[in-house]
Amino acid sequence: MNIMYTASGLSDKEECIKEYAPLVKRIAHHLMLRLPSSVAVEDIIQAGMIGLLDAAARYDELRGAQFETFAAQRIRGSMLDELRQADWMPRSLRRDMRRIEAAMSKLQQHLGKSPSESEVAQELGIPLTEYQQMLFESRGAQLVYYEDFHTEGNEDFFDRYDFDSDADPLALLQDEHFREALIKAIENLPERERLLMGMHYEQEMNLREIGEVLEVSESRVCQLHSQAVARLRSMLRGH
Repeated sequence: MNIMYTASGLSDKEECIKEYAPLVKRIAHHLMLRLPSSVAVEDIIQAGMIGLLDAAARYDELRGAQFETFAAQRIRGSMLDELRQADWMPRSLRRDMRRIEAAMSKLQQHLGKSPSESEVAQELGIPLTEYQQMLFESRGAQLVYYEDFHTEGNEDFFDRYDFDSDADPLALLQDEHFREALIKAIENLPERERLLMGMHYEQEMNLREIGEVLEVSESRVCQLHSQAVARLRSMLRGH
């Protein structure tokens, strides 16, 4: 479909919505892996549609950018704005993630390797099924910024976290020391978790697609992703 452009933006917003609604859904489902189960994907999609409309109204082909790239930025920004305004991360989930990370760090030092799920559950003093449920429910602890690993303090990351549209975490990752530590930490992840991180962050695959490759359910993908991030956070403290 060739959408007509005018000086004020796209000439037909209805056609724009029809053409790019799948983009909104794709971005929403990709983001959902890093959000708690209490967040409804429909709410994220609705926020993204607002961003798409904003892109349609503002886009100027003289900017030289492809519309899809421009729209994707607006869509993501609108979704993050919605999350920033909502109470999206209950303190109980933050507390659970801190417990998991502490247990992993202790076991890593004691065992000299990444602990298994059953070992972490035992350290927490809970059944394996309860631990896996904690991982699923705590999947909101996935929007990780460089600053989370840069200081050693008592203040919890999620108490400091801000969806700042001006922040540039990719630029911060240019810090060579941290980048090398992050690469090493990822390489030390269990194979399945390392594959999952690559599929999600490099190939931008969603829950369903990753589940099909790993031959597990979408909820299991969430558990493994939460566990992988908890491992990385525990390994990168102080860098």
